[in-house]
Amino acid sequence: MIKPEDVLGISVMSLNPESNVLFNTGVLQPVGGIGGNAGLRQQQGNSEATQGYLVDDQGFIEFPVLGRIKIAGLTREEANNKLTAALEEYLQDPIVKVRYLNFRVTVIGEVGSPSVITASDDNMNVLEALGQVGDLTLYGKREDVLVIREENGMRTMARLNLNDSKVFESPYFHLHQNDVIYVEPDKAKVAGTGFIRRNWGFAVGIVSTILFLFVR
Repeated sequence: MIKPEDVLGISVMSLNPESNVLFNTGVLQPVGGIGGNAGLRQQQGNSEATQGYLVDDQGFIEFPVLGRIKIAGLTREEANNKLTAALEEYLQDPIVKVRYLNFRVTVIGEVGSPSVITASDDNMNVLEALGQVGDLTLYGKREDVLVIREENGMRTMARLNLNDSKVFESPYFHLHQNDVIYVEPDKAKVAGTGFIRRNWGFAVGIVSTILFLFVR
């Protein structure tokens, strides 16, 4: 579901190459922030720019020729269809592709480096996201990874068993915009570690005493 502050890549193709150029233009977007309604985001020290359209607070984008179009609240497929229908007035058999340029996923819990991942597109799955944060720690429960998703104003969740090949069939395996992945700790391992830490000084004292007696 497209939301305000999403940055979308929108490409238009048709039988008329000259018109294609008209509908695939933008302005440079400032580095370090998102400003303006349509833009090209350019990394500092990088000559390559990626075309993108910012969804404003009211849910609109500013699209060449068409002007302001409300796109928030739509899926990518619905946005494709809406833009395609609008462009049919100007182009013959237009083909529109909408994708996220600031696709974000949050990974927390028992992972190497809990963080928010920003991807260049929305083609990411759970394993790829976990790989980007250093995978699970020794105490992460690989058989019980929670994915939290919000769609249509409703929050849903699913638990994935990464040790089971059926995980690839889950609708939660391929991530959506703003999904949250939470890796729970193995309570038994955590409890064992806590016990060792709490009694470490006592154990060291016993070992030291034994060594002292034998050395004598």
